[in-house]
Amino acid sequence: MAPDHPRGIHLDGWGANMSESEKITINLGAMDLGKIDLLVHEGMYGNRTDFIRTAIRSQIDKHGVEVQQSVARYAFLIGVLRYGRKDLERLKAKGKRVKLTVIGSLTLAGDVPADLAAQVIERVQVRGLFNASAAVKTALADRMH
Repeated sequence: MAPDHPRGIHLDGWGANMSESEKITINLGAMDLGKIDLLVHEGMYGNRTDFIRTAIRSQIDKHGVEVQQSVARYAFLIGVLRYGRKDLERLKAKGKRVKLTVIGSLTLAGDVPADLAAQVIERVQVRGLFNASAAVKTALADRMH
């Protein structure tokens, strides 16, 4: 783990159970929905959600090489990363600025002031969940990719 990632949790595999998730909504046509319901009725899946999660994971696995190439190209941290005020103050004291690239979850704790985040964080790129106060997100808006 890189020293500038004080509370990162690296996940070795896809589909690892994470404490955070995000709800999404999709629209399906009647034919697709009917086929899903048939598979659920036949006992292949517990419910529609199980089918959809399985289908998504299958597609992620199918494109595993492309995902890994992107991870390597953009130096993403895969997992959960959390910074608090003290973490950012330590970086500032060392004169360091960070580029945060995460697949998973990035949290800037509630005690992080917007001005400190703006001074220390050079770039933010999150594929997944980004949790921070509205003020911090506003201060970093021009650095979010």
